[in-house]
Amino acid sequence: MKKLFSLVLLIASFAVVACNTKKEQESVDPNLARIDSLQNALNQSQHELGDLTATVSQVMDGFAQINEAEGNVNQMRVNREGIDKAAIQKNMQLIKDQLKLNRELIGNLKQQLKENRNISSADKAKLENIVASLQQQLDEKTAQINQLQAQLAEKDLQIAEQGQQIQDLSNNVQDLNQQNEQKAQVMAAQDKELHTAYYVFGTKKELRQQHILESGDVLKNNNFNKDYFTRIDQRTTKVIKLYSKKAELKTSHPAGSYSLDKDADEQYTLRITNPQAFWSVSKYLVIIVK
Repeated sequence: MKKLFSLVLLIASFAVVACNTKKEQESVDPNLARIDSLQNALNQSQHELGDLTATVSQVMDGFAQINEAEGNVNQMRVNREGIDKAAIQKNMQLIKDQLKLNRELIGNLKQQLKENRNISSADKAKLENIVASLQQQLDEKTAQINQLQAQLAEKDLQIAEQGQQIQDLSNNVQDLNQQNEQKAQVMAAQDKELHTAYYVFGTKKELRQQHILESGDVLKNNNFNKDYFTRIDQRTTKVIKLYSKKAELKTSHPAGSYSLDKDADEQYTLRITNPQAFWSVSKYLVIIVK
């Protein structure tokens, strides 16, 4: 009887310990969940801040290239040995293309700041001021380039008024400019196509329906629905929100060129940290989500 009583006490003590352990877990687990959520939000904030500052740096590099090309044009205009119209045309096309790219990047910055919920108010205010300054610089530079184009056109007109011989030469130059313009348009189209990529994300069922995923293989045949993909510019699209708590890349992309990060809602975002390396294997990106 004494042994039985001791055994009952031992079992009861184990029950109390188990009960207390369960209560401790119940009190700790919610705290751990909150800590994980806060950590994810912090990581998301740091990643998004990094994306924004990298884009700002890219825009500033673009302005540096524009200023260099503009300087080349102005130097050639005052060259006493003659004007190299082909070189001027090349530099002016570079300026136009870079202005267009900067305009798109600044638009992306504005949209990211508008949608952002993780960056602190102080950091967001600083970035908004920087973006406003970049927009002002873009507007001023666009006006300067328009004025430069008008001056170049006036220069052509002055040359054309000097006589028939110069007129014939001017016509030849205009033909050359037209040819160069056509070549520049072709090069711009080729450049755009060179930097074009395609991405899609969806469930296995959705991807199978579009023949993107077949028997576990991705893009096995060429009969997949290309219209189901979103077309992007590799240089400007670096963040893709997946709106899912599970995500898996099915196409091949080098490790270290991207990251999959969770936001405060535990949903994944794909960040392309090295676009050149990321798209080096395939121009198509396929992601399975649930």
